[in-house]
Amino acid sequence: MSRLSGWFRSSVKISDDVDASVDHVDKEKENIQNAMQWAGMILNDDIDGAWENLQKGDSSFHELGSAVTFFMRSVLGFEKQVMLDTAQRLAVCERRASADLKAAQKHGAARSGAGLYPPGTEYELVRAETQLMGAVVGVLNESLVEALKGFYGMRKAFYTLDAIIAIEDKKLGADSGRAAAAAKESFAKKEHMPGGFDDDDGSDSDFVDAKEDLEAASPEAGTVPSTAATTPERAIDSRPASPLHAQSQGLTGSLDIADNPVDVFIHSGSNMCFGVIMLILSIVPPAFSRILSIVGFQGDRARGVRLLWTSAACPNVNGAVAAMVLLAYYGGLMGFVDILPADRDFDEDAEIVGPPKERCARLLENMQARYPESGLWRLDKARQLANERRLSEAIEVGKSGKESKMKQVTALIVFELAMNSMYAQRWEVMRDAFLQCLDTNNWSTAMYNYLVAAAIIELYRDAHHRGDEAEALAQKKLAEEYLLKIHETANKKRMRGKPLPFDKFVQRKLNKWEERAKALGVDLVDAVGASPALEMSFIWNGQKRMSARELETGLALVAWERCTAGAEAVERMKRETDEMAVWAVSKSVLVSRLGRLDEARTLLKEHVLCHDRSVFKGSTKDDYVLPAATYELGVMAWMECCNPPDLAGKQLAEYRRQKAAECREYLDKVKVWEAFVLDARIGLRVQSGLETLQWFRRKMGWE
Repeated sequence: MSRLSGWFRSSVKISDDVDASVDHVDKEKENIQNAMQWAGMILNDDIDGAWENLQKGDSSFHELGSAVTFFMRSVLGFEKQVMLDTAQRLAVCERRASADLKAAQKHGAARSGAGLYPPGTEYELVRAETQLMGAVVGVLNESLVEALKGFYGMRKAFYTLDAIIAIEDKKLGADSGRAAAAAKESFAKKEHMPGGFDDDDGSDSDFVDAKEDLEAASPEAGTVPSTAATTPERAIDSRPASPLHAQSQGLTGSLDIADNPVDVFIHSGSNMCFGVIMLILSIVPPAFSRILSIVGFQGDRARGVRLLWTSAACPNVNGAVAAMVLLAYYGGLMGFVDILPADRDFDEDAEIVGPPKERCARLLENMQARYPESGLWRLDKARQLANERRLSEAIEVGKSGKESKMKQVTALIVFELAMNSMYAQRWEVMRDAFLQCLDTNNWSTAMYNYLVAAAIIELYRDAHHRGDEAEALAQKKLAEEYLLKIHETANKKRMRGKPLPFDKFVQRKLNKWEERAKALGVDLVDAVGASPALEMSFIWNGQKRMSARELETGLALVAWERCTAGAEAVERMKRETDEMAVWAVSKSVLVSRLGRLDEARTLLKEHVLCHDRSVFKGSTKDDYVLPAATYELGVMAWMECCNPPDLAGKQLAEYRRQKAAECREYLDKVKVWEAFVLDARIGLRVQSGLETLQWFRRKMGWE
């Protein structure tokens, strides 16, 4: 029998000891408030203080907070032992929540009619949160088996959260369509839901094929209370703003839950967790589409973002986590994306695919006021400034403030500083920041060594061209030292049993330069071609953050005259097809962002797109350039769509339609491209671009 069948019909036996039940419920409220308070310390840069205080409590909520402290360390630091410890803490928390759920249902009469949710829902949410965190840890783990278990845990969390959201919709008077009807029929029939509420021990008994489960569970039959299969248009979500969310927007809600800490916990937590699932799965790049077949459902970016905004309005740690995810999504992921809504077209629905700048700024200010000691918000501030093309200010934010108590947060801030310095062509700052990354984080040691070397190569070239031979020699030796470290460190860090893409990328680069140095009879550093720093800036889409001045400076840096191997050797480099293609891509993106689209297209067509794919295949070849160039043609078509010529009426609409269609055509080509080293990075841009185009077509009434 489903433990939450009482959502639609009363079936929970009322305890004879009413006083004990009231005491139990009061204690539960106290535990929630206490645990939420201490967990909030995590976001105020005091993870050790949070852990110490959470150990004083004895409830599922305190266990959850303790597990979160481990989880934050694991996802921010990628440390193997911390991940293993986190998995153990999550398992303990899930077992405790399963036991506490029975007690909550026993004493449920004391809550009857007083809350928005049925007794025990709070513990189902705790279980869902542990399953969701376990999924993330499983993916970060090097074991494929653990990753698969994590995805099945995500399935369980999905069904739990979907059902909670459905009951919330029902109580708020929203017609959630098939979700509420299917949930009601399923619970009334007492049928088993895959990954649902029937596993009292929190075990992995549902560790079976997701596809078979979903095919056997017909939505019409009411066996799966899920909204995941709704169309994108339906998924824009017609449910009204929640009461807490409505209050935050200056609106009025139809149901007040602000005074009930249990309901606030469930409301903020379920919206936050379900929003995270929907958002994460919606941005999975095409190369990782198999993940969707494992979990058995797809993400829904529109719904995910709106659920997160709903949770972020709640003044507790759940709301703060939702805010953190939103700011990371808008400032991090969207900062990496080119095809975004233009300011002229921006509307409420555009918030799904592009950053609402003023709203994000208010959210960040609110979080900084609530958690003034946290370095996370300093990181978000630096991202915000960089995305506004104010790199110098972003760098100063990254360099300012005291060091975070959480070394993982410090590592993120330093990495952001290093990348912004690279985009701003501040080579000394870039070098020092990536050296610090080597001390604070072991995510991709090979890439850090490569980027330290890239900064030093630019310093070497500066000294060489100004005639400072002593300085040039010192920088040259240092650059070679860090390049050679790549062999020692590459492929030691693995994800799902495979080398990190950037490890493969930088090792391929080094092998190419070593072969070229031998063939040309020059030193290793002199065998380097067009600026590695500007190439890496393109890979991370740093040109989007550059001002016009920095773009112009970048054009000088990618000039072949910057190379130090001598004129004859440089001419031989230029005869290497993939080397010339790398140069063309690096230069074209600088040119296009300066508005010189015809020149950018010519560079790509003459040096990249004219070649067959086979030309870029080989152990030392850069195989990303052809799909990257194709993607860039799509970006340029979108730039023209957003900045049309002086047309009006039907002519304007037709021009924009044609350019949007052209953009879509290029993105569709890249979406189905065969595997290449950096396909995940290009794939993220493609996936987000397609979401933007879908929004734009709806806005224009073309579908």
